Formats: sequence, C-alpha cells, structure tokens
Amino acid sequence: MTYFGISEADWAALQLTLRLALISTALLLVLCLPLAWWLAHTQRRIKVVVEALVALPLVLPPTVIGFYLLILLGPRGAVGGTLERLGASHLAFTFTGLVIGSMIYSLPFVVQPLQNAFQAMGRRPLEVAATLRAGPLDRLVSVVLPLSRQGLLTAAVLSFAHTLGEFGVLLMIGGGIPGQTQVASIAIYSHVEAFDHASAHRLSLFLLLTAFALLVCVYALNKRFRVAGIMP
Repeated sequence: MTYFGISEADWAALQLTLRLALISTALLLVLCLPLAWWLAHTQRRIKVVVEALVALPLVLPPTVIGFYLLILLGPRGAVGGTLERLGASHLAFTFTGLVIGSMIYSLPFVVQPLQNAFQAMGRRPLEVAATLRAGPLDRLVSVVLPLSRQGLLTAAVLSFAHTLGEFGVLLMIGGGIPGQTQVASIAIYSHVEAFDHASAHRLSLFLLLTAFALLVCVYALNKRFRVAGIMP
C-alpha cells in the first residue's frame, strides 16, 4: 500500500528517521546545557581543547565517525564487548546505536548556538536574581532558560534538521536494516542503487521540503532575535 506515491517501507524509514531526530534532539538539549554553559563562562586553558572536540564532527568525514563508533559499540569494542560480558547485547546495528551516533554527529549544532546565547546573556541577570535571593534552580528556570530561548530553539531546529539528512554515520553504525535501522537517507541510497529513481525522488523531495521549512524557521528566528548560531 502506498501513500502519496511513497511505499509502506519508505514510510517506515521516514517514521524511524523522525523518531531518531526527536529522541536525539531531546537528549542533546538536556545533556548539552551544562556543557554549553561551562564553555560560555570558563576561562580555563582546557576550554580550547573541549571546543575543538565539540567541533570535530564538522570537519571529520561522517564515515570516519561511524567507523570508530562501530568499533567502539560492536561486539569486540570497549562498550559493546563490556555489554556482552554483562549479558546484554552490543549496540552496533541497533536503534540505540543510531541515537548515539546521531548525538555525536549533531553535537556542534546544539552546543555552539547554546554557548553563543549564554555568552550574549552575560552574568548580570544572574547577579541581579541572586541579590533577590533566587536559588540556583529558580535562576535556571526563571532567568537562564527564558533569556536563552532563541538559542534553545535554534539548537533544537538545527539538530533535528541535521539528523534528518544523516547518512554516513548511520550507515556505518546501523547497517541500513529495513524496518530496524534503515532511515530515509539510506532508503534513498538503496533506491538509487536499484535504479528506482522515482521512489528516490519522492523521498528526497519530502526531506528537502522538511529541511527547508526548518531552516526558514531558524533564519527567521535569527533575524528577529539576532541570536548568533551555527549555520550549515
């Protein structure tokens, strides 16, 4: 059965892609908040090393990241092998492995907009809140998050859009198993290999329009609020 000319198998790949993008983006936002805050305010020398590690996925070929993740999470890797010795399954060729790979590959697209937003906010609002006896949690919820909401939105949209188009990392760590780890970008590649250009075109058009709409939102937010963020 097909919908809008897209087969059921391709819809399954699209649903897996959207689920992967949502989960990866949500986890990255939670985990990157303290890291971006530390990078925005620390003066330690190790800051440049951490910033370089965060930006590394921007310059490394995705297949390089995917290869080392496959080694790390596979049955003989440090993480995958340890899990197997504990009676669990390794993470290569699983959805959890895809989430880990997506989070690493999209890391700079979340950290850098948040870091820029925190730097633009400065420390003055927090100092004022502290004089009013606001606790750490109150300052986070009532001051930091509202004042950096544009950076949060930019980071969320960029991470989501970037995950939609991932290919190399996901192919290496997931293997493109239909119904399990085959996301939309890998499905497009499979259609092209099979000379089914019509199916590849329909999936590509869907991803193109979705990514374009998300980027329009990012540029509109940046123009309105003058939030400096990373642009692909």
